[in-house]
Amino acid sequence: MKKFFALILAVSMLGALLTACGGSEDVTLKILDTEYKEEDYAIAVAKENTELLDKLNEALAALKADGTTQAIVDKYISGVEHDLTFQQDAEGKEELVMATNAQFPPYEYYEGEDIVGIDAEMAAAIADYLDMKLVIDDMDFDATITAVQTGKADMVMAGLTVTPDRQESVNFTDSYATGIQVVIVPEGSPIETVDDLLDPEAEYIAGVQKGTTGDTYLSYGYEDGGITEERVQKYPAGADAIQALITGKVDCVVIDNEPAKAFVEANNG
Repeated sequence: MKKFFALILAVSMLGALLTACGGSEDVTLKILDTEYKEEDYAIAVAKENTELLDKLNEALAALKADGTTQAIVDKYISGVEHDLTFQQDAEGKEELVMATNAQFPPYEYYEGEDIVGIDAEMAAAIADYLDMKLVIDDMDFDATITAVQTGKADMVMAGLTVTPDRQESVNFTDSYATGIQVVIVPEGSPIETVDDLLDPEAEYIAGVQKGTTGDTYLSYGYEDGGITEERVQKYPAGADAIQALITGKVDCVVIDNEPAKAFVEANNG
């Protein structure tokens, strides 16, 4: 069942987009061998909410120590099922509201009407540890940090990378996972390495999901390891960026490795 649910989500999203836009299913996608960036995922909370920050770090340390964190990651990355259960008796407890964008398999995505994935299970395990009831609020990715700043949510778990810019707006817990930004291209693309994409003389157009670290890194400009802003096309969801790649509107997509693998598998069948 490796990547089963993530793959089903990616297939359904891409299938719908291809049908609606008349795209070709003959385009074979691949992930470049060279990685773009490595990054740490962590939970974001409001600057003033230091009490919750301490509690979350305590919970994360305990869940790492007892193997819960690894079991959750193994389930969604390697297909190794676990017998852990979360949120079995949460009614009447204080709510822990998690802001996320549930279009990021295998970290958060829909299975029927439920949001599942690494972040969803991690958040449920944290809520159990804190004796709270988890509530997940699905929203646009670039609205998640604002949600904790304004008190709409208590924390953000959305495959959220720790960056200096974000640290100015929110506090981050200790890291609970490591992510890798990669580049997706069609087979036969002249972009064979990350350096090809980042070449200042190149004119390749890169697609990204708006507000993600792929967006941030590319939009920094050449001096900071990115490209010029006019060469970055921003989309509301990763699936939209992939559709743009399939239909030739962009030359590549920069996205996190695990969703990248799901999207490539879905497109290539």
